[in-house]
Amino acid sequence: MFFDLDSSAGFAVAFAIGLIYIPLLLVIARILGLYAVVAEREAQVFTLFGKVIGTLDEPGLRFPLAHFGLKALLVPFFGKLYRVPTTLRQHYLRDQMVNSEEGTPMGVGIWYEMQVSDPVSYLFRNANPESSLQANVASSTISTLSNLEMDKMLEDRHQLSRRVRATVSPLSEQWGYQLGSVYIRKVAFTDRQMVDNITEKVVKRLVQVTSAMKQDGENRVGLIKSQTAFKVSQKMAEAAAARPAIVGDALNAIAQRDPEVLDAVMEVMETEQLIQSGAEVEVLPTGSEIMVQVGSS
Repeated sequence: MFFDLDSSAGFAVAFAIGLIYIPLLLVIARILGLYAVVAEREAQVFTLFGKVIGTLDEPGLRFPLAHFGLKALLVPFFGKLYRVPTTLRQHYLRDQMVNSEEGTPMGVGIWYEMQVSDPVSYLFRNANPESSLQANVASSTISTLSNLEMDKMLEDRHQLSRRVRATVSPLSEQWGYQLGSVYIRKVAFTDRQMVDNITEKVVKRLVQVTSAMKQDGENRVGLIKSQTAFKVSQKMAEAAAARPAIVGDALNAIAQRDPEVLDAVMEVMETEQLIQSGAEVEVLPTGSEIMVQVGSS
C-alpha cells in the first residue's frame, strides 16, 4: 500500500487549523449573537437601546435571529444580555419579633420558597427584588401575628402561614417572583425570666397532675378492694345460710333410710359441741344413787 505524503500532510494541517479555528469561530458567532445556549432553569433577556426586545427561557441551542429578527445582531453592540436564574430558592428568616395579645415578646422564624416567574419584571420593576421580598415577608409576618393570643400563635401555625402567603403573593408577583410554600417553623419566647416562670408552672402542673392521678388510682384500688370484700362476704353469708338447709336435708335422708345411723350421727355431733364448748362434764356410773346439788359452790 502506498500513501501520498503531500495529501497526508495537507490533511493534518487542515485538521489542526480546524481544531484551532472552529471553536474560535463559534465563540465569535456567540459573541455576535448568532446563537445562544440557554441552560436549564435559566432565562435570557435581550435588551436593545434600553428596551426589552425578547426573552428566551427554553433550554437548549437557540438562534436569536429566528426569534427577534435582525435586531438581535445589534444587541452585542447597542444592547445587553441578562441571564436570570429561575431555580426554586429557599430562605429562612430568624427571630422576627412580635408581641402576643398578653404583651409577651416572642421570636418567630419563617421559611418560604420563591422562584422567578417573570424575568423582565424581576430585572426592571425593583432594584433589589430579593431583599424587598424578604422585607415584605418579614413585615407581613409581624403584622399577621402581632396581638394574637399566645395559644393561637403556638397552635394555628398552618393557618397563619397561609395568611402570610396570601398577603405577600400579590406584591411578589409584581416584582416577577412566584412565592411558593410559606411556613412558620418556630415560635419561641425571648424573655429568659418568662421562660423560667413558664417552666416552673409546667413542672408544678405536672406534679399536681401526677399526684391527682396517683390519688385517683389509690381510690380506684380501694373501691375495688371494698367491692370485692363485700361480694366475698355476701357469698360467704349465702353459703352459711344455705348450710343448715343442706345438712337438714341430708339428715332427713339418713333418718328415712336408717334411724340408727341418724342417732349415732346426732350423738357424735352433740359430743363435738360439748368438747368445743369447754364445759365441765361429770360422769356418773350407771345405777348409782347420788344426790347432786345443783347450784352448790
